[in-house]
Amino acid sequence: MSAPSTLPVSIEFFPPKTPEGSDKLRAVRQQLYALQPQFCSVTFGAGGSTQAGTFATVGEILAEGVSAASHISCVGATRDAVREQLQTLKSMGVQRLVALRGDLPSGFGLGGDFHYASDLVAFIRAETGEHFHLEVACYPEVHPQAKSPQSDLDAFAVKVKAGANSAITQYFYNPDAYFRFVDDAHAMGLHVPVVPGIMPIVSSTQLMRFSDACGTEIPRWIRLRLQAFGDDSASIKDFGMDVVSNLCEQLRAGGAPALHFYTMNQSGATLELCKRLGL
Repeated sequence: MSAPSTLPVSIEFFPPKTPEGSDKLRAVRQQLYALQPQFCSVTFGAGGSTQAGTFATVGEILAEGVSAASHISCVGATRDAVREQLQTLKSMGVQRLVALRGDLPSGFGLGGDFHYASDLVAFIRAETGEHFHLEVACYPEVHPQAKSPQSDLDAFAVKVKAGANSAITQYFYNPDAYFRFVDDAHAMGLHVPVVPGIMPIVSSTQLMRFSDACGTEIPRWIRLRLQAFGDDSASIKDFGMDVVSNLCEQLRAGGAPALHFYTMNQSGATLELCKRLGL
């Protein structure tokens, strides 16, 4: 099967914390709309801490004529609170959600009515039927809190069986991990699309910090090359562009259904990657 020359693209933003950040993000979005994204997703802070900002950004994207997906997380949340969020999102015209357990705010015990993302997916389906297209997260390199690769796959299976339509992966730089995960999921009878999450490399310190926090493995050869560039940001960006565009080519050739870009509220790297890929 030959890989499609074009691939659907989706892009992710986080809600800005300042008026200046909001203005900057509006400009960034206009640049990225040139890619004709399938949808733009907006993240949700720990314990729903950015809920107002998330919903405001989602509302702006919808008003700009683009499909928007709101993240929704359940850690520490009550059923009533989530029910209210779902009603708000539905009334805004949102049709796609990214349903996550979410990170605990620091110093916060595991309270609330939900323990796992699968509980949230089941609740959304029970409350709203098929109104929302539900995305869930998955981890080709195994969730950092999973007991084993198999228990991580089992948790993914529960989310799919609870009603998830598709999945977006944590970012990774080893395509074999992605293909193995998809093969293992198929072997378990899980045939929802698994969309690779793509993190452009623009800063080595930022990348190391994020990756250590979320359990993404940076292959040793990439780590060593980045370290060797020191503070040479131009070389880091050039090298990062080569690495990530090559990764995307391999994913496309291997049949990935789409690409989801973690933009960090910047447009340059994502636009350049898509230009290289002919998207």
